[in-house]
Amino acid sequence: MTTDSPSPAADEAIAALEKLTEVHGRIREELGKVIVGQDRVIGELLIALFCKGHCILEGVPGLAKTLMISTLSRLLSLSFSRIQFTPDLMPSDILGTEVIEEDKSTGTRQLRFMKGPIFANAILADEINRTPPKTQAALLEAMQENQVSVGGFQHRLPLPFFVLATQNPIEQEGTYPLPEAQLDRFMFKIQVDYPSEQEEFEIVKLTTTTNKSEVEYVLSARDILKLQDVVRRVPCADHIIRYAMKFARWTRPNHEHTPSFIKDYVEWGAGPRASQFLTLAGKARAALNGRYYVSTEDIRQVAHPVLRHRIITNFNAEAEGIRSDQIIDWLIRDIPKEDESQLASQLDKSVFK
Repeated sequence: MTTDSPSPAADEAIAALEKLTEVHGRIREELGKVIVGQDRVIGELLIALFCKGHCILEGVPGLAKTLMISTLSRLLSLSFSRIQFTPDLMPSDILGTEVIEEDKSTGTRQLRFMKGPIFANAILADEINRTPPKTQAALLEAMQENQVSVGGFQHRLPLPFFVLATQNPIEQEGTYPLPEAQLDRFMFKIQVDYPSEQEEFEIVKLTTTTNKSEVEYVLSARDILKLQDVVRRVPCADHIIRYAMKFARWTRPNHEHTPSFIKDYVEWGAGPRASQFLTLAGKARAALNGRYYVSTEDIRQVAHPVLRHRIITNFNAEAEGIRSDQIIDWLIRDIPKEDESQLASQLDKSVFK
């Protein structure tokens, strides 16, 4: 491996990564003033944010999902919109609409586009499964293209653009579950669990007084865009990419190396997008933790949020109570990983030259 000094561009990337590690700690510290616990959820949200990814958060009401996102937006000086999805919500209620505006001086009329709540940096799509497919599709198009089309004109969305859609797992009547092809556009599906007893005590203590915690600004939108780009420059060895690919490829029932439990319990497996997101999330996790390389541990730690909504179980799994998270646990157990004890010493800052 070459020992040449990094180039000026590499020096800039190294400085940006060091800044990312620093602000990661500051973001967690500031969020801790308002949010009790939920360390795993916060970590996964930050990974998705710096990967330019979108998330689905699934959890029962009252677990501070909205508060978490709105507080994160304030920390990062991002504009924030909360959209409550209901059965009567129309695409124009999200995207915006054209209105006729009259110039009183000349009497002429013209169409003017009135922006909808989608024109913000951070979007909380609350209970996305409660609105019809036509409205869901309008949001998902904006996620994919970073723009909306109204009246034959394209309108660019502000950057960074980050969508967090929530789903309530305990109320399924009158809902419109997202099709698998649309679920695949979300980088992560994050499970928001109940707090522990001590965490719940701290929550009650914190929220039943007149004291209000103020959070401090950490990053600008421009800083976030720079850090999103530098995350992609984190080197990832070929064997790590192949390790990530195995998680996606082994979920496919017709693959030659598919384990028997996949053939028994899985109807459809993950596509290539899962391999891409596993690798990218591994890069972000490594960078957030101050490392200049991706390890197999990074891939294992992001496997659940990347794969849980991409593994479609069959009737046998439903009958036996086997969920996708359990199948991912088995994959982590069975996919062989290489010894990486020498990896840290082989990779250093010079990889950015």
